[in-house]
Amino acid sequence: MVRQRVRIRFSKQGDLRFIGHRDLVRLFERLFRRAGLRLAMSEGFHPKPRMSFPSALAVGIEGLDEVMELELVEACLAEPLARQLARRAVPGLEFRSLEVLPPRAAKARVRSAAYEIPIPEDRRAETAEQVLGLLAAESRLVRRPGKARTLDLRPCVEELAVDGGVLRMRLSVRQEAAASARHVLAELGLADLEQAGACLRRTAVQLEP
Repeated sequence: MVRQRVRIRFSKQGDLRFIGHRDLVRLFERLFRRAGLRLAMSEGFHPKPRMSFPSALAVGIEGLDEVMELELVEACLAEPLARQLARRAVPGLEFRSLEVLPPRAAKARVRSAAYEIPIPEDRRAETAEQVLGLLAAESRLVRRPGKARTLDLRPCVEELAVDGGVLRMRLSVRQEAAASARHVLAELGLADLEQAGACLRRTAVQLEP
């Protein structure tokens, strides 16, 4: 049986950012079936399509460069498949690139992710000071809801700056513990921004080579 893995880069914006990861998986499954793709299925009593998302996006966050992998039981070419999927994309979903992976290629693993959020003008100076304080710290322990152990936020922050009224950050994805962009916002005193209407965006997902 042919087994063909495909890596897809896509964006999830607008109202689509308010659906959860499970709903997103179901959306993709329906879209792929409407496109006539022959999906590889898992084994067991309740087979499911072989799809994987190396870093699920939290509800409410836009993703401009998300990654998923799909396994098919048929050979395919990247360009025709990309056009086929683009014709069936729903509002807020855009297929940005598609790569047919070679046999035995390693599964996608995220190394880091970049985020941005606009900062109100009257809070930019204070936020810049908070950023400098966090970057200068050797350690910054934070508590995570539902977790017994604290997380050291500082080693997870690779880049952090206020640039042109926008807070930009790049966070490493560590296997033992990963910080979220919302952890950083809370530590900088900006946890209220999303409630006030600001949109948090994940702008890039960098994979391990």
